[in-house]
Amino acid sequence: MDLGIEGRVALVMGASKGIGRAVATELANEGARVAIAARSLERLAPVADEIGAMAFRHDTADLDRSTALVESVTAALGPVEILVTNTGGPPPNADPLGNTREEWEEAYRTLVLGPLELIRAALPGMRARNFGRIVNVGSWSVREPIQALMLSNSHRAATLAAFKTLARDLAGDGITLNTVLPGRIATDRIYALGGGRERAEAGAVTEIPARRLGQPGELAAAVAFLCSTRASYITGVALLVDGGLTHLV
Repeated sequence: MDLGIEGRVALVMGASKGIGRAVATELANEGARVAIAARSLERLAPVADEIGAMAFRHDTADLDRSTALVESVTAALGPVEILVTNTGGPPPNADPLGNTREEWEEAYRTLVLGPLELIRAALPGMRARNFGRIVNVGSWSVREPIQALMLSNSHRAATLAAFKTLARDLAGDGITLNTVLPGRIATDRIYALGGGRERAEAGAVTEIPARRLGQPGELAAAVAFLCSTRASYITGVALLVDGGLTHLV
């Protein structure tokens, strides 16, 4: 299937490893001109070399630098037409009220304000072309909260609501905003939350209907479709990619 994104400029956040790296690879394979961003250029450089992308250093929590990042990508590759906001989750805490106010505020900056600032910066270029694809990588926890992940549960739900609100406002401009909700995808974070790789994989066999962890590439394929011209009438949705894990409709 031709996704219609060859030559389009894509900016993928958190692309040094895991889901972000898989998404960047998928978009590059589809012919997009890919910019990847993360806090560590040292980790980004080999990814950029491998997939033919351009690397940019950016900390999503640094809200004042969002416009500068988009301007740098635009100067190097052209206006951003595809934006994938992807941010790692805050650390777990067994006590739902055990996080400090500073930790709550940091999680809010990273998971809610960070993506919104990037969207604000990219919108003028998208509107000028009457084309934009924005996808946020959320979590299945917005449907069924995960124990010990109070910060992630709360703030990812807020970002989902923000995307739904923006989707309705921007649909007439040819810009779509969607969210993917990964279940247990085989990444370092899932291994850490699951007590190690072996325990996480063993738990998946008994707890996930698909009887395995998902692969980053499987989630990346869903993201790539939502970024495509084929998905032009899909906006404001939250797509579960979880192997049947979630119980709620």
